[in-house]
Amino acid sequence: MTILMILLAIFGGAMLSVQAAINGQLGSKLGVLKTAFLTFSVGALITALLIFFFEPKYAVTLLDVPKWQLLGALCGVPYIVIMVIAVQRIGTAVATVAVIFGQLTMSMLIDNFGWLGNEAIPFSMYRLSAIICLGIALYFIYSSNKNVERLSDKNH
Repeated sequence: MTILMILLAIFGGAMLSVQAAINGQLGSKLGVLKTAFLTFSVGALITALLIFFFEPKYAVTLLDVPKWQLLGALCGVPYIVIMVIAVQRIGTAVATVAVIFGQLTMSMLIDNFGWLGNEAIPFSMYRLSAIICLGIALYFIYSSNKNVERLSDKNH
């Protein structure tokens, strides 16, 4: 089951990169905020249909949960808006790796301190190594963009 969840998470991450690339193009033609609105509107419609047809009944409703947990819905807005802008300027790969670097760093803090009601998972040298490796990957991907820009400037 763990392998399946990891594969599903990888697939979800791949879909975020596809979404970022598409939204970057759409944002340059339609506008950043209209693109974000379209993304959330279509997502809300599809999710509503999934809820209607597939969601089992729960004893707790949105009105019953702690109100701070509803704030999680706001976290997607900055992501979409930033990605629509960033992909146009730095490319899908750099923007995506930068997002993953931010996700990894924050998720390790959440794990380590058990923030937001999550079980604490202690920080380790392996986790530090992962952040360092991802930071190095971000540097190399960004540097390769700069090299391509230099080559294209020389050819023009």
